[in-house]
Amino acid sequence: MKIEIENMNMEFNVQYGKRKKISIHIDAFGIITVKVPKETSKETIISAVEHHAKWILEKTSKIADARKAQTPKKREYQDQGKFLHLGKEYFLHELIDISDLNEEELKRRLKKFYFSSCEKIVRERIRIYQIQLRVKPKSIEIVESRAKWGSCSSDKKLTFNYRLAMAPIEVIDYVIVHELCHLIHMNHDRSFWRRVGSIMPDYKEKEEFLARHGHAMTL
Repeated sequence: MKIEIENMNMEFNVQYGKRKKISIHIDAFGIITVKVPKETSKETIISAVEHHAKWILEKTSKIADARKAQTPKKREYQDQGKFLHLGKEYFLHELIDISDLNEEELKRRLKKFYFSSCEKIVRERIRIYQIQLRVKPKSIEIVESRAKWGSCSSDKKLTFNYRLAMAPIEVIDYVIVHELCHLIHMNHDRSFWRRVGSIMPDYKEKEEFLARHGHAMTL
């Protein structure tokens, strides 16, 4: 659901359930979820969101500022420089051949390594979960993105951020499951999260990991 408040488009998910009151939750990514009793009208939901608009805007703004403040430390492109791969730190020479290369060449070679590693892992793991979910994407592409770990288009094309190769395998699995579930539910409604949870009950922990450590997963 989407409304405009103070010239800003505010998008939020609505979860209907057995409850007596309306509650508003904002996760570590700034995603807003409004939990409401069954049969609650759209007008009542919008009114509740508008009533708490100031608090919502303040909290989402703080989350956005905190994530921007998480600037990564400068990388050392030398033999003793350390980089993440599948959740563990490795010396640069353990990941790529560093012989007779300057810093720019090392960056290019390392990025190429992550792209290749990410594609290999994603294609291997996606086979497992697409069988469980009984879905099949039209295509899979590894991309460079600062904003998203993965995405699903309306024509069933999935993309994954090459930086996922730096994350633990279980976190990569979460992003894969998340995007595969979008082949069934394109939005983040209650049915979507229920489907994600049916495959990965602890998905919130994976979300929290990306929120806390995603800034460090960079070149």
